Amino acid sequence: MKVLITGTEGYLGAIVAPAVMRAGHSVTAVDTGYYRSGWLYHGVDRTAKTQFKDIRHVTAADFEGVDAVVHMAELSNDPLGQLLPNITYDINHLGSLRLARLAKAAGVGRFVYMSSCSVYGVATEGDVTEASSVNPQTAYAECKVLVERDLRELADGRFSPTFLRNATAFGASPRMRFDIVLNNLAGLAWTSGEIRMTSDGTPWRPLVHANDIARAILCALEAPLEAVHNQVFNVGDTAQNYRVRDIAEIIAATFPGCALSFGANGSDNRSYRVSFEKINTQLPGFACEWNAERGAAQLAALFARIGLTKEEFESRGYTRLKQLEYLLSTGQIDQDFFWTDPFSAALPEPVLMERVP
Repeated sequence: MKVLITGTEGYLGAIVAPAVMRAGHSVTAVDTGYYRSGWLYHGVDRTAKTQFKDIRHVTAADFEGVDAVVHMAELSNDPLGQLLPNITYDINHLGSLRLARLAKAAGVGRFVYMSSCSVYGVATEGDVTEASSVNPQTAYAECKVLVERDLRELADGRFSPTFLRNATAFGASPRMRFDIVLNNLAGLAWTSGEIRMTSDGTPWRPLVHANDIARAILCALEAPLEAVHNQVFNVGDTAQNYRVRDIAEIIAATFPGCALSFGANGSDNRSYRVSFEKINTQLPGFACEWNAERGAAQLAALFARIGLTKEEFESRGYTRLKQLEYLLSTGQIDQDFFWTDPFSAALPEPVLMERVP
């Protein structure tokens, strides 16, 4: 199978593309290259040959001979969505819909879309399922809901979308992210020996390892079409619903000498427990192999092996918002997040992002 994967230079893409290639599939890759400076370690046995192109510039020719698309290339940071919601909607919603329409017109049969459990937002009715109402709290989550809605309408006998609502990702990746909860707490524990929670840590979050997300994608690509056609799957394991304080306690126990403290209730009202029964019973071959304890141990071993420093942990290459602010402030991308010509005589003025109070 020839698979076009978008976002191969991202945190998940660096894991997913090699996994699909190891399974014997041919991979063609597209990524705009925002995060190329964030390469933490050499930990994959192969990488996909990547065409550096914004998904808003993809053309019909890019889908020649392609059997399936795995679409991951979206802006993936909630604070960014709060600061620049119009850009998030332009890329994540309209850009994704345009990509899917081009793929369908080119005769691509399967389209695997990386959605998110963040669409549930605030849930108080027990473990939510794929049939539960969505309640997105951010522009990022709202765009996921809109893309799912619009792609469902494209589904027919020739075009088969599948929606994978990932739990919050964690675990090691060469294109590391330290702005997601477990990875961030592990980095704090290693570099400072202390985790100071500003909240009481009571909200629920489901977690899933990057390797298990890659496994879910591969299963969706290889499953019988009738099992995945126009289907939504929460990606994770029901046993891996954690309170944020549970995650912090796991990290503190994994990193010897780490001091842990909690604060009062925080301003983030998102809290949801998720049922993953459907993916574990209806997607052939899928089962999670990782939990938070194993993931924390993986990160502890990695940090020790590479000698992770505080400067690396805090650097812009591993935090989405910092990196995009840098590209904007230096005029390397314009206000629409397109790359600028570095040799142009009329470079745009750098864009300074004002934080919302």
